[in-house]
Amino acid sequence: MTLSSIFSNKAITLPILSWFLAQFIKFILCLIKYKKLDFRKFVASGGMPSSHSAISVCLATVIGIQYGFGSGEFAISAILSFIVMADAAGVRRAAGKQAEVLNKIIYHSKEIRMDQELKVLLGHTPIQVLAGALLGILVGTVFA
Repeated sequence: MTLSSIFSNKAITLPILSWFLAQFIKFILCLIKYKKLDFRKFVASGGMPSSHSAISVCLATVIGIQYGFGSGEFAISAILSFIVMADAAGVRRAAGKQAEVLNKIIYHSKEIRMDQELKVLLGHTPIQVLAGALLGILVGTVFA
């Protein structure tokens, strides 16, 4: 296997492209909303659209186009996408809300001190997950 075969594999390159586009959209939305450059948006989790949804759904889309939507390969990638999206909107979102509450408790406590606040924006709203999934489908169908 050569490096060129990895870079020519659309099941690798297109999901990475969809992840990058999702992160770029977050960067642009932050620029519009807050009128400042925040390059951390290129690697941060959470926000609109979900890059986790984009990358996993794009992979499923590419696999479906390459091997057929009735194939076992597509089934595996589609189920993986559902797990990723459920985690992004469920468990990770709940962890973010818990972090927000804990930060408030720590801020108002005289006994509890931490070096830094807990990260609040871990998960996604259902709309952010859906937007990421639609981005993944778009990238997968347009470029596959």
